[in-house]
Amino acid sequence: MADGILWSLRAACPIPPRLSPYADSVQEWLLDRLPRLGLPLDADALDRLDRAGFARYAGRLYPDAAEPDLRTLAALFTWFFLVDDACDGPDRLAPEQIRALRAGALSLLHEGPRRRHPGFSGPLRRLLVEGWRLPRRRMPARWRLRFADAVGHHLDGTWREAVAKEAGRAPGVAEYVELRRATSAAYVSYPLIEFATGRPLPDPVYHHPLLRRLGELGNDLLSWYNDVASVERDRATSGGHNLVLALAAERGVPLETAVQLVADRWRDSMAHFVALRAAVPSFGPALDESVATHLDGVANAVRGTVDWTLESARYPLPAYPLPAHP
Repeated sequence: MADGILWSLRAACPIPPRLSPYADSVQEWLLDRLPRLGLPLDADALDRLDRAGFARYAGRLYPDAAEPDLRTLAALFTWFFLVDDACDGPDRLAPEQIRALRAGALSLLHEGPRRRHPGFSGPLRRLLVEGWRLPRRRMPARWRLRFADAVGHHLDGTWREAVAKEAGRAPGVAEYVELRRATSAAYVSYPLIEFATGRPLPDPVYHHPLLRRLGELGNDLLSWYNDVASVERDRATSGGHNLVLALAAERGVPLETAVQLVADRWRDSMAHFVALRAAVPSFGPALDESVATHLDGVANAVRGTVDWTLESARYPLPAYPLPAHP
């Protein structure tokens, strides 16, 4: 049933699909680059990474990025997915290890690659150094702080989820929705819009309540879609950290009913997103184009997640191929 819901939500998504013309060439670059950083990748692991298509995911979120920038974005996306696997897989890191990883990653982002931290070393550190090199050199200090804050928020959410799982405590719906906004890493992807497009926003505009609400809605939309796609896997591994599972437990309904409830919630939130985006006022001629670019980026994050979820082997679904472009 979940598979059919995923396709129906894609059909109902009013955001047009986008895909970078460099996505596939950057995917090839990524597969060549990762072993050079010391990641323990045998042929099977490289094949899984290829079929997961992290560069195509980055290419859907940042379709206008130059090819060198898309390489940077693909490296950062891969880092976040590998961290997610380390924190949420069968041999997942303990909460105290996640805290150490967070401290080490933030130390690197704030102080540069020469700064070492005992809780963060090896290939994962080298991959973050690779992905951070160009943004650190090119982007202003206020942007670097904004990005680091988003990474810290994401990894703190990952730690809180790990603590709950270790304690065997499943979240209620309201608690889960708030926590999912951290664990999804959507808030990390939003500052990268400015890196990819070269259109920075001043902090008062970036943090404007209306833009923050649109970012929140975009986060929910991509997170809940992912929850429907991963519900079968999460039944065994997530400790209830999935919106479908949280709704089923809180309302005492079958899983199939909970899937439909999440789909209804998704459609309502999408309608709200579209209406709110259309109501964004002018911020003045010097800023309106940058604001529009940012909101396009938030929308691309939603649609890109939908399309990538359906094409990526990370979420195996019955064959129903997407068009080749996009």
